[in-house]
Amino acid sequence: MDLTTTYMGLQLRSPLVPSASPLSEDIDNIKRMEDAGAAAVVMHSLFEEQLRQERYELHHHLTHGTESYPEALTYFPEPHSFRVGAEEYLNHIQRAKEKINIPLIASLNGSSVGGWTNYARQLQQAGADGLELNVYYVPTDMDLTGEQIEQTYIEILQSVKAAVTIPVAIKLSPYFTNMANMARRLDNAGANALVLFNRFYQPDINLKTLEVEPNVLLSTPQSMRLPMRWIAILYDRINASLAATSGIHKGQDAIKLLMAGANITMLCSVLLRHGIDQIRAIEQEMREWMVEHEYESVRQLQGSMSQKNCPDKSAFERAQYMRSLQTYKPEWERVFDTSHYFG
Repeated sequence: MDLTTTYMGLQLRSPLVPSASPLSEDIDNIKRMEDAGAAAVVMHSLFEEQLRQERYELHHHLTHGTESYPEALTYFPEPHSFRVGAEEYLNHIQRAKEKINIPLIASLNGSSVGGWTNYARQLQQAGADGLELNVYYVPTDMDLTGEQIEQTYIEILQSVKAAVTIPVAIKLSPYFTNMANMARRLDNAGANALVLFNRFYQPDINLKTLEVEPNVLLSTPQSMRLPMRWIAILYDRINASLAATSGIHKGQDAIKLLMAGANITMLCSVLLRHGIDQIRAIEQEMREWMVEHEYESVRQLQGSMSQKNCPDKSAFERAQYMRSLQTYKPEWERVFDTSHYFG
């Protein structure tokens, strides 16, 4: 059985790739991921705030509330509390590359154009096989237009692409006015892959202390519905590879996203909950399903249930939404439905 796939030009042994998480802060964990069957690993994120602190020693309040989820599970209240500095991150890449044989993808997390390109070059020099740009941007300026926000993404991507020769992916939120148009613009700007979707950190209010505090919620399988829809819509309409992230917990979750058109399926919450060996378990579940349904390769799966290849083209759009509302019955109504007794 052939599980190989191609992701932003990288040849991978399977579509299972651990996404950015605190697990990769330990090089032994990265090696364990490879041994469990990971086809590549995305490193934990290097945050723009870390780069700023090293270069400008910004006041610590500038870093409050700027992390994104699930790339970090700690809140960063003070500059000195960053767990891995920029120089250490580069050394981490070098040491990890000495121990593993699978591609290692670095992750930069930020919100502005400045400061990315220099470190992108250094990450390439350190041995990173690819780069994932995780743009965490929550606009609060009422005078800032949607067009200006989108242009920031384009400029970040273009500046990094001009600085490196390794492939570059960009991790997106689903909150664009027209996701399809934004995907095409990023594709035209040179993105080698789109990662769908980022799950932003969402604050909570502690009613005892009356403080705003982080509230980490790991994904559930239901979280994969949103990336699955957009991957299915974008499949074969852009040149960039498509990575599915969020909600992939079992082999069948990965199968569904591959059928929608994903090149790879990224794992995070399942590894944080159940351990790195879940990579092996998910691959085994995929193999069993493919044997049972007579699929010989991942390539045979990819895009088979995309919008392009789905008999019902409206299945991922508004018509299906209306149909689901019309046919849905509340739980209590289903429980007490006696029509099957009385015709």
